[in-house]
Amino acid sequence: MKETNRSIPRPLVRANQWFIVVSVVATWLSGQEWLLAFPLAAGLLGLFFDFNPVMRLAKLFLKKHPSEYVPEDAEQQQFNQVIAVICLSVGLISYLADWMVVAYIFTAMVALAAFVAILGFCIGCFIRYQWQQYRYKKASNH
Repeated sequence: MKETNRSIPRPLVRANQWFIVVSVVATWLSGQEWLLAFPLAAGLLGLFFDFNPVMRLAKLFLKKHPSEYVPEDAEQQQFNQVIAVICLSVGLISYLADWMVVAYIFTAMVALAAFVAILGFCIGCFIRYQWQQYRYKKASNH
């Protein structure tokens, strides 16, 4: 069976990244930690049901056919989303437990990673690449 490379149009990925950044900043400014539940829920829905409501909504605003945009690798985006969900989960749980330092660290990490990705450098991609290199080297040594 031939494996196909799935892709996601870049504007949809950017919309999701902006949603994370805005949600974290809104949480910091308002003190309403429940705002983190929105990007967390979107991320979980994307990971478990392949349905990210942020991307689905953003898709309605695409001016061109999705294939006409720069493609982002869906598998890489899933990896990045796992990292985002972990950071958002730890952040939200930390807020609820009143562990403010941990909450700020994890929400800052996810917001910074998303913002840096918007600017053009994908931290999750770098981490995944390094992990794949490590696994390749480890496998070739045996």
